[in-house]
Amino acid sequence: MSEHSKTLSGPQAPALPGAVPSWRDYLELTKPRVVALMIMTSVIGMLLARPGIPPWQILIFGNLGIALLAGAAAVINHVVDRKIDTVMARTRKRPVATGRIQLVDALAFAATLALSGMLVLVLQVNTVTAWLTLASLVGYAGVYTLFLKRATPQNIVIGGLAGAMPPLLGWTAVTGQVEGHGLLLVLIIFAWTPPHFWALAIHRKEEYARAGIPMLPVTHGNQYTELHILLYTLMLLAVSLLPFVTGMSGLLYLLGALGLGGRFVHYAVRLFRHDDRQVALATFKYSITYLMLLFVVLLADHFIMVG
Repeated sequence: MSEHSKTLSGPQAPALPGAVPSWRDYLELTKPRVVALMIMTSVIGMLLARPGIPPWQILIFGNLGIALLAGAAAVINHVVDRKIDTVMARTRKRPVATGRIQLVDALAFAATLALSGMLVLVLQVNTVTAWLTLASLVGYAGVYTLFLKRATPQNIVIGGLAGAMPPLLGWTAVTGQVEGHGLLLVLIIFAWTPPHFWALAIHRKEEYARAGIPMLPVTHGNQYTELHILLYTLMLLAVSLLPFVTGMSGLLYLLGALGLGGRFVHYAVRLFRHDDRQVALATFKYSITYLMLLFVVLLADHFIMVG
């Protein structure tokens, strides 16, 4: 039997005696911090889509529907990765991995979230956003988690598209259609994802190796991964300038993108030269700050241009 089949069909970890799942366990299944970051980029997509503030119904129901479907994808990720989670320090206490929540209950919870999210988006927003969000769920929970994560060291590159979708989902919630500038936001996150995750993978290389996940540092070594982090960071710097080049943003964004991107490149160069897991962790942490500040600057520039 393949490792992939074992992951899907192996017995679940036994529940602790007297363990009763709480609402916090179910909340943990949805990966609320990850969903919060996705909603932040979705809101930014909404605010950038048109001059002014979008209707409150779109802001509330659009982000609610996206959050529900993102939470459903996260629950499925917990189910599929339950065996992997038991051998990684940061995930071994997850509710499904420990047996506090049974598989059937987790799957029922995921189905409820997904159905609720689709109903909200179809009835209160638009069908374009509903189907794009569902496609993102299938891409992350199905294509990436079930297959790519265990199949190739390029898992993050190929599967990163699903995680890059929230700004476009916010954009389509307002406009009802896919537009070029909305796709630029997707492209930025798509280019950002590999250096972000590979830096973390270097720091936690041993855990990924024990779990049998073919992350790039495990299969090709640190130096090869650090070179690719540097190359992708340079690509990200170039991609981040496209909103200015296409007229989507102005000088404030250009200066912000150059400054933030230059700092990211600095981290990537340090990592490539010294191969230090602490530098890898610092690079990972900065990558989160980078993405948040880049979108904040883009948003500030947008409203200055509109004003």
